[in-house]
Amino acid sequence: MKRVLSGMRPTGKLHLGNYMGALLNWVRLQGDYECYFFIADWHALTTDYADTSKIAENTLEVALDWLAAGLDPERSVVFVQSSVPEHAELHLLLSMITPLGWLERVPTYKEQQQQIGDVAAGGKDLSTYGFLGYPLLQSADILLYQADFVPVGQDQVAHVELTREVARRFNQFYPPPAGGAPVLPEPQVLLTPSPKLPGTDGRKMSKSYGNTILLTDPEPVVRQKLKTMVTDPARVRRSDPGEPDLCPVGDLHKVFSTPETMERVYAGCRSAGIGCIECKGWLADAVVAQLNPLQERRREYENSPALVREILAQGSCRARARAGETMEQVRDALHLVELPTEERSR
Repeated sequence: MKRVLSGMRPTGKLHLGNYMGALLNWVRLQGDYECYFFIADWHALTTDYADTSKIAENTLEVALDWLAAGLDPERSVVFVQSSVPEHAELHLLLSMITPLGWLERVPTYKEQQQQIGDVAAGGKDLSTYGFLGYPLLQSADILLYQADFVPVGQDQVAHVELTREVARRFNQFYPPPAGGAPVLPEPQVLLTPSPKLPGTDGRKMSKSYGNTILLTDPEPVVRQKLKTMVTDPARVRRSDPGEPDLCPVGDLHKVFSTPETMERVYAGCRSAGIGCIECKGWLADAVVAQLNPLQERRREYENSPALVREILAQGSCRARARAGETMEQVRDALHLVELPTEERSR
């Protein structure tokens, strides 16, 4: 089976955007690929280094949501990045050959500097070596497992392309023996369908906007959040006809509601036969139906915290074994002295 790798930063409980944009697709990939999914706690330090008090807690919250959504530790390797120190070793070695300009041109580097790195406006100081190098750490994450594919949305393609460039440069400097396979194969992008998922204010669903619906939100909270959601701005009065294709509520209906409900939405909204509150109620029914089984599974894992920690520990052991195979090849390619395992661990 071809190998797939992806990860998420531990920012706490996940929301519908995380689920529909990545997690649901990961669950589907488990039947067709050898899957490695990791919680990127070191990546969280690139922006949240000043306050690390929530990282451990958030890591467990993400793990709970992953397991609740259907990631199966029997079919996927589910692990924590910092439990596999080979990520840091490969990152260090790759940093020796990666031109500075490659990192500075990564689109999200300047974007995040502008969005959250304005210290004068109360933002975070992102003028750090770690923040500049986080795309290379991402490359190390991928190359460490010699992944064939990286499932990403269109906005992450540039990161995978950097990984391909780094792998290509490494293999040029340290080619395999004649006829041998490259030590670090270039991964391919596996573009994942990512439906348009607006938050309650109509913008992209994001914790930074405070417009999310969490996977853990109980039914009353889901209904209350959706009740306040913005709608078609042209529909000012109840008697005004609306257009679901121009309405954030309509966008969510397209993701969660059945074709039958969609027919009712289009007919009722365009004729002003229904009001926005009724339309939002139908949406809430669909969202709650989607979340109920996830929340039931999550409660089972919440009642067994030791089991969750054991799943992460076992996954990290499996990941480290696979990472060790790659690092043996990398050290050999670099002509580094190879000592017995017990000597290197002292």
